[in-house]
Amino acid sequence: MENRQWRLALTDYKAAVQAYEAALEDFAPALLAFEADEAKGIWTLEAIGEDEPDRDGIAAALARTAAALGREAPAYTLEDLEQRDWLRENLISFPPLPIGRFFVHGGHIAAPCRSGRVAILVDAATAFGSGEHPTTMGCLLALDALKRLDARPAKVLDMGCGSGILSIGAAKIWPSRIDAVDIDPESVRVTRFNAVRNRVAHALAAEAGDGYRTPLARRGRPYALILSNILARPLMNMAPALDRALAPGGIAVLSGLLCKQEAMVLAAHRAQGLAKVASFRHRGWSTLILRKSGPGTPGRIRLPRFTPRGPVTI
Repeated sequence: MENRQWRLALTDYKAAVQAYEAALEDFAPALLAFEADEAKGIWTLEAIGEDEPDRDGIAAALARTAAALGREAPAYTLEDLEQRDWLRENLISFPPLPIGRFFVHGGHIAAPCRSGRVAILVDAATAFGSGEHPTTMGCLLALDALKRLDARPAKVLDMGCGSGILSIGAAKIWPSRIDAVDIDPESVRVTRFNAVRNRVAHALAAEAGDGYRTPLARRGRPYALILSNILARPLMNMAPALDRALAPGGIAVLSGLLCKQEAMVLAAHRAQGLAKVASFRHRGWSTLILRKSGPGTPGRIRLPRFTPRGPVTI
């Protein structure tokens, strides 16, 4: 089966969940632990993987970890995501999302936007990025903060564009040239489609390719702003290429990393001379805002406070 995905979920106390998360790192590329019941101290661990799951290996890893903790092996669910109609379920459960100045909504919302909001029309589809995930939320909040600081990037690169939601958000608040790149041709197709639906196709070019070596990204550099919501390891590996593509004084917004991965991603970019401006943490995920030194760059940027769904300070 092509593009098969599976999902594992379990609940336990925080210390146990953290140990199980470490035990599953070799089996799933995406893991998320979050507090499910604050009063009882219960946490939930979710793991998403591709292709056929190593059921025996997963069970053994969890059993070994539980034994080391002096506990019985945890109960968990392991389901094949392809056996469910996720497109339909996501569409039904996808409410409009006010994220900073943005209002992310699907096509099923008849009257999507209140006065003063910047509407982004994105339906649940075959490419990542509907605004619900903490990493997408963090990147949109970073765009909001930079706009509040009167940033005016002439050229923006969305590296790993997914659905194009970040490219579209940037195109709607700045008269910039927006380049979007993804290794997945389907993501590029969806980005172009969403650009047309949001009436920003004139400002947005999208191309499939191998990261910063993609011809579109090579022709467009240097960029005043680079957005990259992918995963921690690719972010670290691509740090030198990001530095070469970012203009002096430019800003990079990075996400797709767990809070525990923040230090190593930051270290990889500090090695290239980039400095941390701010970070945003939500539900176990982190968004980093970095700056490259250059003429006229302020020593420190203080970002304002803003609320996606309650108090959040970056």
